[in-house]
Amino acid sequence: MLDLSLTHRIGTFTLTAELSIGPGVTAITGPSGAGKTTLLSLIAGLSRPSAGRIALDGKVLVDTDSRIWLPPHRRHVGQVFQEARLFPHLNVRHNLLYGRLFGGRRQDGPTLGAIVDLLDIAHLLYRHPRDLSGGERQRVAIGRALLSNPSLLLLDEPLSALDPARKAELLPYLQRLRDGTGLPMLYVTHQSEEVAALATAWLRVDQGVVTVDQ
Repeated sequence: MLDLSLTHRIGTFTLTAELSIGPGVTAITGPSGAGKTTLLSLIAGLSRPSAGRIALDGKVLVDTDSRIWLPPHRRHVGQVFQEARLFPHLNVRHNLLYGRLFGGRRQDGPTLGAIVDLLDIAHLLYRHPRDLSGGERQRVAIGRALLSNPSLLLLDEPLSALDPARKAELLPYLQRLRDGTGLPMLYVTHQSEEVAALATAWLRVDQGVVTVDQ
């Protein structure tokens, strides 16, 4: 469970949010520049809120009143971006195993074999990123994030760089991830069809205000 109550100011822009997020896919929608990516950055620890508190499964990630702030590598938050950001010199297997470096000492995480099966990428393990389609690269990026054994997964428009065919290819794997892991996920998108296919809850961000959409 993710619990947060925060305010963040950047120049004349202010982002405010107060919410709790459980298992499943919580879609985050809103116009460009509304604060969606800023919200993810605050949760991941890439930015510090001006004021507020964020806790994940009861562990405080940031509390400005108590001067608590955990760096990103200690938050157990996985991230998937618009671009896969794979290491071009490593094959798929070694790109996946890189995620293990951020799992710390936790021993209860998924195995490489389990992630390979979940995302159907066994046949890709010894290929390099240059030999993969856009959808395949994103599946590997998701697998790498999962192998870091996160308590929360942040996905920032993971399909936006793909053509319609590759989007259609990847959506079933995201549904499998949602249904098979029980992992809380925040999923930023501009596409209503992705919300319809994936979301179990829905947040809207507009002019820096985060609200629960019905």
